[in-house]
Amino acid sequence: YLLRGGFLMTDDFHGTDEWEVFLSGMNRIFPDRAIVEIENSDAIFHVLYDLNERVQVPGLVNYPFHKTFEKDGVVPHWRAIYDDRGRIMVAMCFNQDNGDAWEWADSPRYPEKFASQAFRIGINYIIYSMTH
Repeated sequence: YLLRGGFLMTDDFHGTDEWEVFLSGMNRIFPDRAIVEIENSDAIFHVLYDLNERVQVPGLVNYPFHKTFEKDGVVPHWRAIYDDRGRIMVAMCFNQDNGDAWEWADSPRYPEKFASQAFRIGINYIIYSMTH
């Protein structure tokens, strides 16, 4: 699926232990493909919204949001596996929880700045997956 133009976005995994579990699975699927940080200049961050400045999107478990990270996942990452044409086929939102931001966007408890970015990321990823 992925090698034929498919796209996968992963989200809501945090810290060293969860990264290792994820990495183990990805290495079984793509043992010969590197996982790299997505550069700010990549089209996925500019296909509709320009997302040059991104923040760590916390899960609701962090409410009342005195901190935005879980476990030892202090630094947010936007990582990817690229295909042979240079197109992102697996996008990883690591140490963040865009799904919670989408789910709780209409709650007064969930800060707008996180929900807005999560929607922009999601929309960019959808449009990218359909156009690249």
